[in-house]
Amino acid sequence: MLSGSGVDVNTAKQRQVLHYLRHTLERLAAEGVDWLPFRRQEVSVATSSVVGEPADDDTMARITQQLDGCTRCRLSQHRTHIVLGRGSHEAALMFVGEAPGYDEDRIGLPFVGRAGQLLDKIIAAMGFDRDEVYIANVIKCRPPQNRNPRDDEIGSCYPFLKRQIHVVAPKLICTLGTFAAQTLLGSIEPISRLRGRFHQYEGIPLLPTYHPAYLLRNPEMKKVVWQDVQQISVKLGRTPVGKK
Repeated sequence: MLSGSGVDVNTAKQRQVLHYLRHTLERLAAEGVDWLPFRRQEVSVATSSVVGEPADDDTMARITQQLDGCTRCRLSQHRTHIVLGRGSHEAALMFVGEAPGYDEDRIGLPFVGRAGQLLDKIIAAMGFDRDEVYIANVIKCRPPQNRNPRDDEIGSCYPFLKRQIHVVAPKLICTLGTFAAQTLLGSIEPISRLRGRFHQYEGIPLLPTYHPAYLLRNPEMKKVVWQDVQQISVKLGRTPVGKK
């Protein structure tokens, strides 16, 4: 079946599945796993079809509705709120982080805690208002004790993030931290090797940098992030107003 752009939809889905599989196997291999058990499981076609692929008529309201009451992974068992995103749905710049923390889970909005306050300062220093950018996370529910997201949890939420990116259609994406960069780039490279230079996500320039929470623990790295994000300001025609 062909889409309106002439792309074989079935082939595109197969490529997406292979991308997830390759990403997962590479990460497991890097962790020393050389054998996996296999267990046949039933797949719910109804659940899979609800997520859907990005479509021209998709909206953030529809994504929100389809996420409501989500139980696609274990993180639903302990969350307070699903944290979708916030900001302009027509933003030129989109930030993608890892997952909600305590404050985000309690309030239902991304980046509202200490890391969010630092991100606000970074955005302002770049020459943007927070309301004119869009901010989201790969994972929409808080992992217990803010642990790292697991591969199956990323797999459950990533289709929704893809749809968010499609709806916003940003001119540039800035990923914050290891998991956001690795997920969008399909890479197992550490953030220290990915950061500071532009990559491509489905034709959109993408620049990875460190997560604001990392900067709170390592304030000496703020100057590195400032070097990174100034590149974004220049590329989008904004004048940075100064280091914060």
